[in-house]
Amino acid sequence: MNSFVLPGRVCSSALIKDIASKAEGKWCLIQLREEIRWVAFGLQRMEQIGDDTNAVMVYSDHFNPEPAPVIDYQDGALRDDFDFGSAILVRVAVLKQVAAQMDVNYEFAGFYDLRLRLSRVGEIVHIPEFLYYDVETDLRKSGEKLFDYVDPKNRAVQVEMEKCVTAHLRQLGALVDYRQLKLVESRETRVESRETRDESREVPTGTPINVESYPVTASVIIPCRNRVRTIGDAIRSALSQRVRAPYTYNVIVVDDNSTDGTVDVINDEMSRLHLNSDKSQKSKDGPELIYIAQDPTWHAIGGNWNAALHHPKCGLYAIQLDSDDTYYDETTVQRFIDAFESQKCAMVVGTYRMTDINGRELPPGVIDHREWTEENGMNNALRINGLGAPRGFYVPVLKEINFPTTKYGEDYAVGLRLSREYKIGRIYDVVYNCRRWEDNSDANCDIVAMNRNNWYKDRIRTWELRARLSR
Repeated sequence: MNSFVLPGRVCSSALIKDIASKAEGKWCLIQLREEIRWVAFGLQRMEQIGDDTNAVMVYSDHFNPEPAPVIDYQDGALRDDFDFGSAILVRVAVLKQVAAQMDVNYEFAGFYDLRLRLSRVGEIVHIPEFLYYDVETDLRKSGEKLFDYVDPKNRAVQVEMEKCVTAHLRQLGALVDYRQLKLVESRETRVESRETRDESREVPTGTPINVESYPVTASVIIPCRNRVRTIGDAIRSALSQRVRAPYTYNVIVVDDNSTDGTVDVINDEMSRLHLNSDKSQKSKDGPELIYIAQDPTWHAIGGNWNAALHHPKCGLYAIQLDSDDTYYDETTVQRFIDAFESQKCAMVVGTYRMTDINGRELPPGVIDHREWTEENGMNNALRINGLGAPRGFYVPVLKEINFPTTKYGEDYAVGLRLSREYKIGRIYDVVYNCRRWEDNSDANCDIVAMNRNNWYKDRIRTWELRARLSR
């Protein structure tokens, strides 16, 4: 058996083709790290499973030096950073076949192209057994790795990865044509005139939406649980927004049974603005603050969002504000309203900057998700693990879909679902402060939590991929 060492998941097509030309026998071993130490009969076990399952590619759990399980491959495992570990067995005959068909010479996406092509030919098998030892060289916490894919220094890599996954989706027949995406009806423009309508887009048909029935133009939605240290900052940031007439907005805080004093802070903010008996307040000149206290059943972040969306005082547009973040300045809500009104989209994604808890900017700084393009964003969304923040939603459409009742990936699931059918708009100016601190849910996940989160997002992509294939 031949063995070859790659410099990681980022490598050229030329290197993959060179490996294919030199590989001999039934299997070849591709190592993503130089040093691998096998457990007794570990490599033989990998070969055995490959033979028994007729797999085109095999990978396994390992130690580095602690147990490092990985997750099963599935149709939606389209992230270019999917973790196969450092030892990958590839069937030589299929490797040669696939390499001969590689018609784009990528500088960075060679391995990504290879494994996507392999997945179209046969099964990629995960062995849930610890078969070797390697050494983890990236010792950063999970929260520090989270934004690598949008770091500006990685832009050239991301452009190639997008090109690669787009070709894959085209081969599968799952590519979405942006010209078929629907527009939605704004509050100010009920029906587009023939002179201004983009005839290449399909305007939604069916029962007209009575946009005037919504009590305000926009609602800031703040779901929270045990955020005593930050919820006050979030509420005050939301209440400080300024919108132009005739637009209006309110703030809806949904608390999911906090036990750390978060409710006391919410009540303090309500009292400061003269609480009314209907659990809402409205200061003389400011927006209304609405407090929803969840019952003790399971809600998670998705369920908290659903409670806000279906509240009778929810606006036409719902704008995200996480309970440990703040808006960049007092113009954020108006910027979202303007984007919805002008772009007529079902979802708007803004631009944020990374800061610490005190507002000091952290690397990589501004995250603008410029990898999103109007022409291909809805397809590239199946490759990346998030669509950006903050997010705003067109409530009439979102109430038909709803959020999954989960505490992770709920926003990504909705974004993918919407992107299949509706236009998603963008704001490329900074409108949000994403505050990183020790209590962020993804600040320092252990490997079990990381695997659970990644598996779920892969599952979301699998469902979405199948839905696009069945259209």
